Amino acid sequence: MPAAIDFEQLVAAIGDAIIIADASGAITLWNPAAERMFGFTQSEALGQSLDLIIPQRLQQRHWDGYHKTMKTGQTRYGHDVLRVPAVHKDGRALSIAFTVALLYSEQHAVVGIAAVIRDETVRFNEERALRKRLAELEAQVAG
Repeated sequence: MPAAIDFEQLVAAIGDAIIIADASGAITLWNPAAERMFGFTQSEALGQSLDLIIPQRLQQRHWDGYHKTMKTGQTRYGHDVLRVPAVHKDGRALSIAFTVALLYSEQHAVVGIAAVIRDETVRFNEERALRKRLAELEAQVAG
C-alpha cells in the first residue's frame, strides 16, 4: 500500500508557486516558491488581496472574472494554461503562466481557488526579442 502523502510537505517543497485565495480573493495559502517568485513573505501575503501581484491596469478585469467564477462555479482556465503579467514586490513586471482549480465546500459551493504558477519572464522576454528580430529580418528582405 502506498504511503500517505503529506500535502503540507508537498506544497512547501514544490518548485512552482501555489497560491490559494478564498471566495473574496484574500490569500489563504502562499508557499515558499510564491515567496521566491513574487518577493512577499508568507506573513506579508496571507490575508491580503490578490491585488498584491496583479498589475493595476488588469485588476478590474481580474475581479470581474473572479467574482463570476465564484458565483457560477465555472472557470475556463481549469485545464488551460493562462499567461498573464504579474508584479513583483519590488515593482518589476513578471510574466507568469498558471492553471487554477476551484475549491468546494461539503455543500458543493465554491469557497476558493488554487493557482499553480510558474515564472516565465525569461522565456517571454526571449520570445519577444526573437519576434522583434524576425520582424527586422523580414523587413530587410522585403525592402
